[in-house]
Amino acid sequence: MRLQSVAARTGRRLVQSAIRQYSVRDGVTIGTGVHIGLGSTLWAPGSLFVGDDVYIGKRCTIEVNGSIGKGSLIANDVGLVGRHDHDHRTIGSSMRHAPWIGELDPESLGPEHSVTVGEDCWIGFRSVVLSGIVVGRGAVVAAGSVVTKDVPPYAIVVGSPARVVGSRFDAEERVRHEALRRRALVL
Repeated sequence: MRLQSVAARTGRRLVQSAIRQYSVRDGVTIGTGVHIGLGSTLWAPGSLFVGDDVYIGKRCTIEVNGSIGKGSLIANDVGLVGRHDHDHRTIGSSMRHAPWIGELDPESLGPEHSVTVGEDCWIGFRSVVLSGIVVGRGAVVAAGSVVTKDVPPYAIVVGSPARVVGSRFDAEERVRHEALRRRALVL
């Protein structure tokens, strides 16, 4: 029994290593204990940092500068993508051949080309978060939402465009949650 579980863990590690080699492209730094689902792609024109213990589901497209905070969960088919990736205003050029963010100097890319997902967030199935957005610590983005504006900490957002419909915790619960998380990190 014990030997079987060791073999299963070793097999999972090998699969995750292979997925990482294919999925993680230029400009991306990955923390420890990060799970990346099959068919996902992570790329940044400048830099993207993925914190410790992040779960990224299957078939996700994460192609922006920015960061994903530790302990966050990104469900299957989620997109964290740029809203200014192609210069649609270029005269005399088809969209296919218009200037693209990957051709720009990464040093010149401002905050409008990045996404920040705070720690302990949940981005639901088939959601899209556009660049220039901050998803606050502990926030929940409901499945199928399109996030076009910043999300406050611990807010629950839903829809297209996403709007705040509630809070994950009331004030007292939020204080308890934060204290317990800090204690768990110390132990």
